[in-house]
Amino acid sequence: RAERIFKPSFPFTVIFLFLFVVHERRETSFAVLYTMATRSAREKAGRQNDRHQTILADMLKDDPNRFCADCRAKGPRWASWNLGCFICIRCAGIHRNLGVHISRVKSVNLDSWTPEQIESIQARGNGVVNTMYEHSLPESFRRPQDDSAVEQFIRSKYERKMYYNKGASAPSSSSASSASSRPASEKVQT
Repeated sequence: RAERIFKPSFPFTVIFLFLFVVHERRETSFAVLYTMATRSAREKAGRQNDRHQTILADMLKDDPNRFCADCRAKGPRWASWNLGCFICIRCAGIHRNLGVHISRVKSVNLDSWTPEQIESIQARGNGVVNTMYEHSLPESFRRPQDDSAVEQFIRSKYERKMYYNKGASAPSSSSASSASSRPASEKVQT
């Protein structure tokens, strides 16, 4: 009974055998071409990643970007690329908990970045983001330092937009090039 169900018809068997023979003859050629194509793609991706790392390293040298956008910790190594700001590892964890509809977090050094993500972060930076999201923050405000208070501040800042400049347009990754924190002449091509 099983033979009747799975028994291939004559034309199928011939086609299968033909493809098998062709594949066996050209197996080496296919493997070489596939390896060359993937090596080329890997090298291209590696060069692009190197360019992106250079852009990010240059951006981190700018004064506003040398400190976490939220808690002001020195030397941020993470970024919320859709918001356009650099953040410390503690704040990165809090941003991840906000959800990707609010903040999309990547490591500056460990992750690969797409051209869209680089354009988004290049268009803003901590100075622009904090101008928008901390617009109505009282001048006497002292940044919280303990974990739960930092989380409450970040949620107030990005989730509830308590200090947001109502006159500013909301940042979106599609409109990243419209609100630039750098002159066009300084932008590095991705």
